[in-house]
Amino acid sequence: MKAYRADHLLLDAGWLSPGYLAVTADGLIAAAGAAPIARAEGIAGYVLPGMPNLHSHAFHRGLVGWADRLAPGQAVETLWSWRETMYRFMLALEPEDMEALAAQAYLDMVRGGFTSVAEFHYVHHQPDGRPYANLAEMSERIVAAARAVGIGLTLAPVLYAAGGIGTPPQEDQRRFLLDLDGYLALVETMRRHGTVAIAPHSLRAVPAQLLLGLLAAAPEGPVHIHAAERTEEVEECRAGLGAAPVEWLLANAGLDQRWTLVHATHITDAERAGLARAGAVAGLCPLTEANLGDGRFRLRGYRRDGGRFGIGSDANTLISVADELRMLEYGQRLHHRQRNVVVAPGEEATESPGRVLFDAARRGGAQALAQPVGAIAAGRRADLVVLDPEAPALLGQTERTALDAWVISGGMAGASPVRDVMVAGRWVVRDRRHEAEEKIRERFVAVMRRHHS
Repeated sequence: MKAYRADHLLLDAGWLSPGYLAVTADGLIAAAGAAPIARAEGIAGYVLPGMPNLHSHAFHRGLVGWADRLAPGQAVETLWSWRETMYRFMLALEPEDMEALAAQAYLDMVRGGFTSVAEFHYVHHQPDGRPYANLAEMSERIVAAARAVGIGLTLAPVLYAAGGIGTPPQEDQRRFLLDLDGYLALVETMRRHGTVAIAPHSLRAVPAQLLLGLLAAAPEGPVHIHAAERTEEVEECRAGLGAAPVEWLLANAGLDQRWTLVHATHITDAERAGLARAGAVAGLCPLTEANLGDGRFRLRGYRRDGGRFGIGSDANTLISVADELRMLEYGQRLHHRQRNVVVAPGEEATESPGRVLFDAARRGGAQALAQPVGAIAAGRRADLVVLDPEAPALLGQTERTALDAWVISGGMAGASPVRDVMVAGRWVVRDRRHEAEEKIRERFVAVMRRHHS
C-alpha cells in the first residue's frame, strides 16, 4: 500500500486542500479523503482524476500535417475527401507500423492528461485484404502499444461490412471487412487482453440486420458506433432506412447505458431528448469535428435534458484534455454568442465552467470505457493527473479557479500544466517525461519517414 498527500485533491464532492489517498499494490484506490495517512508521500499541485478518452483512431496520428491540402482541381475538402488520403496511408501500413503509430499517440495522450482510451480499431487484415495468420495481429499491436506506454485500454474492434447503405464495400476498405462469425471470433480472442467493446462502425457500414444480429450475439458490455457525424450520412440513412441514424437506433437497437454514440452531431430535438433518456453517452470529439468541418453538437440543450457525454481525440491531430474541452466550450460560445453556456440548471454554484465540463466528461468517459476510472474514490483505479501550479497558465490560481485556467489557457507560453501522470498506481509520466519516450519517438519517426518520403 502506498499513501499520498496532495496539496489539492479533486473528489466528486469537491476539492480537499490537502487531501489524502491510499493506493493498493494492484493499482486501486483504497481510500481517499481528508483524514491524514501516516508516511504519505507529498504531491505538490492539483491532483485530478485521469480523463478517459472515449474515441481514438491511433494510426491517424501519422497523418498530422499530411492531410490538410486541397488536391489539384479540388475546390472543397470534406470528411469524404480527407478519407481518401487516410485510406492511401492506411493501405501501406504493416503491423509494426501500427504499433509504432499507436504508441506515439498513446504517449501523447498520457502527456495530455488522458489515462485510458477506447481504441476504435478497424484495420484488421493484410494490405491486400487477406486475413493475417493470426486474425488478431493488428489488434494485438494496439494492446502492445498501450502496454508500452502504460495507458488503460478498452479495445473496440470494429465491424465493417458495407460501403454505404445498400452499397458493397469499396476496394480501399478491404482491410476492414469481417463477417459476423469472424468478428465475434476476434472479439472473443481480444477479451483475454482486457476490456472489449463491440463496435459496429456505423449504419452506413453495417447493414441493419447484421447490426441486430451482432446485438443478439453480444447482449452485454459496451457498444460504440459512429452516428450522425455528417449531414450526408443523415440523408443517406433517411433514404435507405426511413429514419435518421439516431432516430433508427432509438427505435430499433435498444439504446441504453451500454451505448456510446460517437459524434451525434446532426440530431433533432427529439433525437437529442431520446438519447438523454436512454442514458447513453454522446462521444464528442470537438477538435476532430472542427478539423473535418463536421459541425457542432447541440450541447446546451442536451445537458439540460440530462444527457451524458465524454470526449475523444478521434483523429489525433491534437491530443490534449484541455484543448478538447476548450474547443467544446468555445464552439458553444461562438454559436450562442454568449459565455459560459454549458453549465446546466443546478450547477451554477460551482462557479466553474471548467469544472462542469471536466466532471461531465470524466463521468461519461468512464461509462463509455466500462472501466473503474474517472474518479478519485475507493475501488476506482488509481489514475491521476497532477497539474503544476508553477505552469504559466496556473500561476496565481487556487483550487477554485485551476480547472478554468487549465481549460481556457492550458497551453499558455507553450507549457502544458500536466506534470505527472499515474495509471493504475504507477507513475507513467514524471516531471513531464515518460521513461520510454525516446524509443517510442524513434520508431514513430522511422514510420513517418518511410511512408511520407
